[in-house]
Amino acid sequence: MSASAPMASPFTKETDEESKPKAIYLEIASGTPGQQIGTKLINQGLIRSETAWKLWTRWQTFREPNGGFQAGAYEFYPTEDLNAIATKIWRGSVVQDGYTIREGWTLKKMADYLESLGFFSAKEFMAAASEIPTNEFPWLPKDIPHLEGFLYPDTYHLNSDQISPQAVIRQMLGQFERLVLPVYEAGKAQTNYSLKEWVTLASIVEREAVIAQERPLIAGVFARRLEEGIPLGADPTVEYGLGVTQTPDRPLTWEQVETPSPYNTYLNVGLPPTPIGSPGLPSLTASLNPQKTEYLYFVARYDGTHVFSRTLAEHQKAQEEIHDRRDGARQ
Repeated sequence: MSASAPMASPFTKETDEESKPKAIYLEIASGTPGQQIGTKLINQGLIRSETAWKLWTRWQTFREPNGGFQAGAYEFYPTEDLNAIATKIWRGSVVQDGYTIREGWTLKKMADYLESLGFFSAKEFMAAASEIPTNEFPWLPKDIPHLEGFLYPDTYHLNSDQISPQAVIRQMLGQFERLVLPVYEAGKAQTNYSLKEWVTLASIVEREAVIAQERPLIAGVFARRLEEGIPLGADPTVEYGLGVTQTPDRPLTWEQVETPSPYNTYLNVGLPPTPIGSPGLPSLTASLNPQKTEYLYFVARYDGTHVFSRTLAEHQKAQEEIHDRRDGARQ
C-alpha cells in the first residue's frame, strides 16, 4: 500500500551518578541570549535553577568581560554540574563531527551513509547493529536479531576522537529512550501493541505516508486490517524483504509480490518480524493513536497523496484510474 582550565565554582547541582550516563545533545544558535540558553538547559533537565544560572553568568561576565557563550553543537551528560555545563558553552567546547539520520532509513542505508562520511565501514556498523545492548538499554525487545527501527532518526554530533559504530548506536538508542519511550509508556494502556509491534507498524506507516496529514489515516487502515486479520498488503515490506526499491517507473512486479518472505505482507497476515526502518515521532504517534476509519485500502497517486477506499471494488477502480491517468500523461 541531525583553552583555559575550568575554574572552581560554588554554583553546582547535585546529581545521581550513573554507571553509564547517556549524552544529551544541544544546539546553541548564534546570538542566543544567555537567559534563553539557561531555559534550554532547564528544559533538557541538565540544570535545575534559573537563579543559579543567572548568578554564574553574571559572575563569569565580571571575570571575563570580553568573553561570552559560544554557538555550536554541544554534548552534555546528566552527571555534569552547572559549572561544567556552563563552562563548555562559554569556552565553545563543541563536538566536532555531525551526522543526520533521516526518517525511514534502514540499517543498510545508515551504514552506507556513515561510511560515506568516513566514520567507519558499513560492514562494521552492520555488525555492531546486530549486537543488542540490553545491559545498557534493558527496554530493548529480547527477541530482535538487530536494531532495525530502534535507532532514532535525528541530527547528532560526536567528538572526532570518539567516533565508532558503538558510539553512534549508543547516541541513537539514547535518543529513542529519551524521546520515544515516554510516548509509549503514556499510551500503552490504550493499545495492545508490544514495543516491537508498535515500532514495526510505525516503520511501515513511515514508508507509506508522504503527506503528514495522511499518517493517522494510513495508520488507521493498517490497524483495522490487523484487527480483522486481513494482510496489510504494504509494498515497503516486500521491498525490504527482497532488498529492492521500487520507483514510479519500475514498480514491484507480480513475481516479486508473490515471492515468499517473512516480510511479504501480501502473503502473510499480521506484522513482519521486525521494523523495516527507523520511524520518526509523528509516525510513531500516529501508530499509537490511529484514526478510526471505514477504509481498508489505499493506493498512491504518485504525487504523495493516496486514494482511500472502503471496498476492494472501489480500490481496484482507483488503481485503474491512476494507472490510466499516468499512462495518458506519458503519451
